[in-house]
Amino acid sequence: MPYAYDDQNIFAKILRGEIPNSTVADTEHTLAFRDIAPKAPEHILVIPKGPYVTADHFANEASEAEIADFWRTLGKIVIEIGVDEEGKGHRLIANAGVDGVQEVPHFHMHILAGRPMGPMLLMRD
Repeated sequence: MPYAYDDQNIFAKILRGEIPNSTVADTEHTLAFRDIAPKAPEHILVIPKGPYVTADHFANEASEAEIADFWRTLGKIVIEIGVDEEGKGHRLIANAGVDGVQEVPHFHMHILAGRPMGPMLLMRD
């Protein structure tokens, strides 16, 4: 499946330095920063620096180095903010496409923590 990457999305602009961010981690292949509209006391976005649209796009087309760096960076952040398995925990969310309510067409993982997150989904009729 072809993935059409929009290089004018807000995360692409952040990666180019056109829009400031509150950086938490910056590695060769990954950038992590605090969400500007946090939904929990800890709300950090982790994004690959490559032009990937969704998690499946990233998983299927990113290099091994990009994939390893992304997940290791995410893991280090969880430990640093104290919400790893020794802490109270966290939730990871990655939205994809229209049904997944993806707002920015650049793969990103939300780290949410600092309070109980409630049920994963509320069922609708």
